[in-house]
Amino acid sequence: MRKILLLCVALSTFTIRLMAQDNYEIQVYGSETVEKGHTMVELHSNYTANGSTAVVDGEYPTNHIVHETIEITHGWTPWFETGFYFFNALGDDGRSGYVGSHIRPRFAAPESWKWPVGVSLSLEFGFQKAQYSANTTTLEIRPIVDKKIKKWYLAFNPTLDQSFKGPDEHRGLIYSPNLKGSYDVTKVVALGLEYYGGTGPIFHLDPYQQQQHQIFAAIDLNTPDPNWEFNGGIGLGLTNSTDKAIFKIIIGRRF
Repeated sequence: MRKILLLCVALSTFTIRLMAQDNYEIQVYGSETVEKGHTMVELHSNYTANGSTAVVDGEYPTNHIVHETIEITHGWTPWFETGFYFFNALGDDGRSGYVGSHIRPRFAAPESWKWPVGVSLSLEFGFQKAQYSANTTTLEIRPIVDKKIKKWYLAFNPTLDQSFKGPDEHRGLIYSPNLKGSYDVTKVVALGLEYYGGTGPIFHLDPYQQQQHQIFAAIDLNTPDPNWEFNGGIGLGLTNSTDKAIFKIIIGRRF
């Protein structure tokens, strides 16, 4: 497993490409997995205040739509977890409904390896209805590297996406890098920036305005009860192909 993790991280540093994740689960992953025998339940709530207004490739527009995603993750060992996602949309003009589901096994480098950074590998596979995502069957390969340095926290997810059915199925792997940097302002509040991108196929970038680039001003709360988590943010799109304004909230509870 160590060789596989190293290979994925190494390959990701040489890829340049883009197709950002859909706006259902807007999150930069940390390397830690859910503890053995515990279950984390999260609700991802995202509202697109300024998005697309036309149907493209059969997909509904994203303007003024709410995405509600339920994520349930169980820790099986100290280094392996499995997550399940249930995507839903709420909007006018018939845009409300169940969108699709994914399954996500994730492996982490055990603490006994004593690496200087946290490392894990997430593999997310699933389907979504064509009216919500023209690429209806997809695989996400997400290496995760993070590091806590005193009050600073840094995370990098050099994600690769593969479509098996839809307009991108013959384009190959799409590079969707995610970055996060935050600072502990107090023991409870951490403020930071998150970046989500999508550049097109590896070795053949899309034109810049067809790429997706989003910047979020984000807040994390370290509540007195460590079983709770909270992340919120306001995002701005930087290209013509990116939704211009998004609000997000993630609330999680560990059992």
